[in-house]
Amino acid sequence: MSTKTFAILTDIHSNLYALEQGLSIIEERKDVDQLVCLGDCFALGPAPKETLALLKGLDNCIFIRGNHDRYLIEKLWEKEQPSLEGMDPYDPICQAIVANEEWTAAQLGQEGVDFALEMHVAHREIIGNVLVEFTHAWYQRDDQPPSMEEIMNWRNHVKNSHPEIEKFIFVHGHIHTPRHETEEDLTIYCQGATGLPFDETPKGAVAFLTVGNSVEWDVVRYDYDQDATVNLLEERQPPFYSNLQNTVRYATINNDQ
Repeated sequence: MSTKTFAILTDIHSNLYALEQGLSIIEERKDVDQLVCLGDCFALGPAPKETLALLKGLDNCIFIRGNHDRYLIEKLWEKEQPSLEGMDPYDPICQAIVANEEWTAAQLGQEGVDFALEMHVAHREIIGNVLVEFTHAWYQRDDQPPSMEEIMNWRNHVKNSHPEIEKFIFVHGHIHTPRHETEEDLTIYCQGATGLPFDETPKGAVAFLTVGNSVEWDVVRYDYDQDATVNLLEERQPPFYSNLQNTVRYATINNDQ
């Protein structure tokens, strides 16, 4: 049976220093066949232009579009009452994040929009009798991952057209926290976030998925120059920057600090 190893980035959120360190870890591995980025490359962080330049220079990378990448295309901030992920449009936190989206778009220009337009909604590969599906959150939506019930229904549907498949792997990002769930012949993985973790562990994350006679999932959590990210947020002061500094430092959402 053939074997394939994927290296996975997700939820970089314009954190250049976390991305650079993550890529250096991936480059140390000599067995990587395919690089996959699960979306939310931009917004929130301080270095969208530099992040775009680095990502555009990657070879052999499949990019999945995240909800924040989609906001670039849709120009979220131009809507009458812009909101995201179910937030109250009158909530000052929501308004600050929307303002950050507009700031990010101004930094990236049309080049960033074009990059987001070229991203995929999902990516599927079959290696032997294993089917692997990559999405940002869920192929039907990009701002909420699937429940186990939803994904079991998806498994059943896919199995009808691929009766030869014996194991299903579903890999997503978006939630910024690790996920590892298994039921029957289905396993769901999320490594957390490369650039903006929410699990109170202020380290970047890259993952390696190897599919062959067995399935191996390896998440590497790593230190990077967080001070450089915090200082760049202070220097450039994008909307919502002080809240983001706390998230970088403590790897948790605390908008009261």
